[in-house]
Amino acid sequence: MNRFSEFLVGLLFGWGLLISGMTDPGKVIGFLDLAGTWDPSLAFVMGGGVLVGLLGFTLAKKRTTSFLGSAMHLPTSRDIDRRLVLGSLTFGAGWGLAGFCPGPGIVAMGAGESKAALFVLAMIAGMGVFEVLDRQAKAKALAAGGEGT
Repeated sequence: MNRFSEFLVGLLFGWGLLISGMTDPGKVIGFLDLAGTWDPSLAFVMGGGVLVGLLGFTLAKKRTTSFLGSAMHLPTSRDIDRRLVLGSLTFGAGWGLAGFCPGPGIVAMGAGESKAALFVLAMIAGMGVFEVLDRQAKAKALAAGGEGT
């Protein structure tokens, strides 16, 4: 049942991305073009996402298990560190250059958009590079007597 519900939620999310225009790089770049012909419509999409997220986390904080009975694993860290800032900058630069972020990129790739396929391949390559560098940094920290975090 968990996999089926995950599939349904993913399908609903992808459908929402298509309807909202988040899979159209031109619309995304128009939203990011504050000095040109700015398209504010995606601000409403993001605002709706933030409201749904706030409601979801508010409800989740009051529960010990998910609606399907699994344990709740909510984030606890509130640290703003170098990794968070660099990751956010990288995400924003990729979004601005390509007009895709991960979810819409995958949906657009599934819809046959060749630019999205290139974006997703680059995203996967970036994840692989991160994993290699992160493992090396943790191994180096452990060898130096640190915790490797």
